[in-house]
Amino acid sequence: MKQLGFDVVVIGGGHAGTEAAHVAARAGARVALLTLNANGIGVMSCNPAIGGLGKGHLVREIDALGGVMGCVADLAGIQFRLLNRKKGPAVQGPRAQSDRAIYLREMQHEIRATQGLTVVEGEAVDLIMSGTRVAGVVLADGSTISAQAVVLTTGTFLRGVIHIGDTSRPGGRVGEKPSIRLAERLDGFGLALGRLKTGTPPRLDGRTIAWDMLEMQPGDDAPEMFSFLSSQPTARQVSCGITHTNAQTHDIIRENLERSAMYGGHIEGVGPRYCPSIEDKVVRFADKDSHQVFLEPEGLDDDTVYPNGISTSLPIEVQENYVKSIYGLENVRITQPGYAIEYDYVDPRALGPDMQLRAVPSLFLAGQINGTTGYEEAAAQGLVAGLNAAHVALGKDPVLFSRTTSYIGVMVDDLVMRGVTEPYRMFTSRAEFRLALRADNADQRLTPLAESLGIIGEARCRAFDNKMAELESGIAQLRASKFSARALHNAGIRVNPDSQTRDGYNALTLADAEFFHLLGIEPSLARVTPAARTQIKRDALYATYIARQLKEIEGLARDEAHEIPHDFAYEGMPGLSNELASKLSLAAPRTLAHAARIDGMTPAALVLILAHLRKTRDRKTA
Repeated sequence: MKQLGFDVVVIGGGHAGTEAAHVAARAGARVALLTLNANGIGVMSCNPAIGGLGKGHLVREIDALGGVMGCVADLAGIQFRLLNRKKGPAVQGPRAQSDRAIYLREMQHEIRATQGLTVVEGEAVDLIMSGTRVAGVVLADGSTISAQAVVLTTGTFLRGVIHIGDTSRPGGRVGEKPSIRLAERLDGFGLALGRLKTGTPPRLDGRTIAWDMLEMQPGDDAPEMFSFLSSQPTARQVSCGITHTNAQTHDIIRENLERSAMYGGHIEGVGPRYCPSIEDKVVRFADKDSHQVFLEPEGLDDDTVYPNGISTSLPIEVQENYVKSIYGLENVRITQPGYAIEYDYVDPRALGPDMQLRAVPSLFLAGQINGTTGYEEAAAQGLVAGLNAAHVALGKDPVLFSRTTSYIGVMVDDLVMRGVTEPYRMFTSRAEFRLALRADNADQRLTPLAESLGIIGEARCRAFDNKMAELESGIAQLRASKFSARALHNAGIRVNPDSQTRDGYNALTLADAEFFHLLGIEPSLARVTPAARTQIKRDALYATYIARQLKEIEGLARDEAHEIPHDFAYEGMPGLSNELASKLSLAAPRTLAHAARIDGMTPAALVLILAHLRKTRDRKTA
């Protein structure tokens, strides 16, 4: 039996685990990434795509902090699309179709090339405890790995069960066994556990699809990359096919609903509302006779196609029938049936904002174990958990993300303060300050933090500093240029020709004003680089609205400055209802701002808590 020692052990080589291990090593910790199979690191176990609305924001933020998902997604991208392109930048989301094999290869390359990170193959079956604190991991072969902090990223493996029709079998995903003993260890901590489910569609043989009958969707002519270090795709670009279910498809599904694992009563877990199975769609949207299906290639050298939109837990023969009823798929061959997977998750309200379990010091959780869904949400949690695990191991202060400055902060705050009733998915609508939290300015918001923490390399620092210098120079040139309202009007901008003269930056705050309008009036602005022009226009467009939001942000920051001791006594506080006192005790909010977001909180109750906080502090300082 081997005995190994590291600063941080990360359990699981999925999207949360790779990001956690990578950032912990960048932060200076000696890291072990423990996985059942090193060849499975970076596998895309569900859809072959990264990003989307809200999700793309998370990937940009991960990249701004030096993470790996963005760079790898750019290398593996075989179709790039900016969603909501016709809407404002605040709600636009980059998305890329990925080549699974390239993604896996490049992620493994990144992990193996990371200094201070060691990949260890083995199954974690228990945790080593030192009092209430976690001190390492026990492997199935009896080996041990001691550590100052452990990050648990078990995905769908905690007591995972795979369902196809009325057939069920244990599994974390197809071909891999679930994690039972770790689930039992978590039971022993007295944590609140629940069951969730997710699902996948059947995989199709692309050679048997009638592509010539289908509408095809190409990528963008000018691809938006995820990483601020990327300039253009490196893999060959492809189109996706589009088809639709029909009345016959829906009839087949309705006739077999009782044979579905979900509707047959075999699954107790709650599924993702925003990514429903085809059975859910047919039942919940009974008035619709058609649903769109995107046929997404899984790779350039892979004939497998992912039919996005028809995930299922129906029996295999029913899947065959309903898939072949879809236009263009009449002769298709299913290479792997769709299935549902049910698994345990931990109520994320048991976590602190650093993703550390409050009741079990040095144990951090990230990914689907916290009730989330999606590669991007998992990776972002992994970054927070891995960074803070390294800081615990190295005796440094925690790094906390505010919902005022990042989507990462929005997600973490939502999870630890509100919990989940269904798999959590990121949307732009979850962020109150989304005008400021755009995908395009993620580096401006977060790279200075990463630089101060020492978790990004010289190349990224240099690229960011150069970008900021270009922006500052461009804004200075715009501020020095004056434009009469009549000149702007004559250039084609909708503005009252008798209104005031503006400088160039203020001119760009007009909704239909573009840089080329100003260049026609003041050619010297050609010195501003094309990249800077685009970013300055975006910043200017939202400048007025952001100024208003900053006042709200300042108010929230004041509330966040009112820290609440972990042992603060809510029970018996005069004027506070027993129900609210119980919720506060359970949530243990870190600040007054966190307390404000607890369900049922009132302004009057917040005033009571603030007054009690001040009284307690006054007694301590007297």
